[in-house]
Amino acid sequence: MCKKYSLKKTVSFFLLLFTIMLVSSVYAGNNSSDQKGFLWKVQSKTGNAYIVGSIHAYKSELYPLPKKMEDAFDKSDALAVEANVNEIKPESMTTMINGALYQDRSSLEKHVSRETYEMTTKKLQELGLPLEILQNTKPWFVALTLTSMELQKLGLSPEYGIDNYFLKKAENRKRVVELESIDYQVNLLSGFSDAEQELFLVSTLKDLDLLKKEINTILTAWNTGDTKTMESYVSKSLQDDPRMLPIYKKLVFDRNKNMTSKIEGYLKTKDQYLVIVGAAHLVGKDGIIEILKRKGYIVEQL
Repeated sequence: MCKKYSLKKTVSFFLLLFTIMLVSSVYAGNNSSDQKGFLWKVQSKTGNAYIVGSIHAYKSELYPLPKKMEDAFDKSDALAVEANVNEIKPESMTTMINGALYQDRSSLEKHVSRETYEMTTKKLQELGLPLEILQNTKPWFVALTLTSMELQKLGLSPEYGIDNYFLKKAENRKRVVELESIDYQVNLLSGFSDAEQELFLVSTLKDLDLLKKEINTILTAWNTGDTKTMESYVSKSLQDDPRMLPIYKKLVFDRNKNMTSKIEGYLKTKDQYLVIVGAAHLVGKDGIIEILKRKGYIVEQL
């Protein structure tokens, strides 16, 4: 019973997979009309769209959001998110459970090094989470669970995430579409090799420790639209450990290309879209913003 509860609860944190750094305990709201933020307008010959770099979990202090973001929502006909976590189908829950658990009744300890296992055990103890709950789960899911627990410890909740805010606001008002899906993300992670999953877990453990020290800096970067600072944080794990490159390619770079293609499709319609993705996907030369610029679209940070 406890294990099922843990699995279900973690779904709400799923979009934190790639942007666990974007949280803080300081006020981030800013309504200055001159202040740029993590909001862009993209124009093509046939239409335009707005793109918001999201914080997926926060406190109520995040609100009100900048007026420019609210205006972008009001002007849009449809809302596009990475995955609609407010409408999770039963089959998606089954996909997650099957992808998270070792079907041969194997255990985490048999699939990671002794050092990684001890690091994980220590973190679980810090968070007050019994090891038994995750004993038969794969490293990628352990990393996800540790992230959700750490965020709760910091008092942060997906309830106040930007995705969730606009999803609720769009109910019975605007069409909602997915850039990806929960199933896609689960299959991506569960398809990693044992070595890749262990690297992902170790990287998550290090990022969670860094998160506590850097949250104020990161939220300031988000609030002021400082893409350079955000990029340096996003790429830190890769710089510290080049072995992470294949994982970054799958988790960030390849997904950036796929989501950009979806956005291009939106730009060919008569509807105007508000697109919300993790802020990590928008920065750097391989980020969605630069990809769109290279393709010839007019992109303006607002």
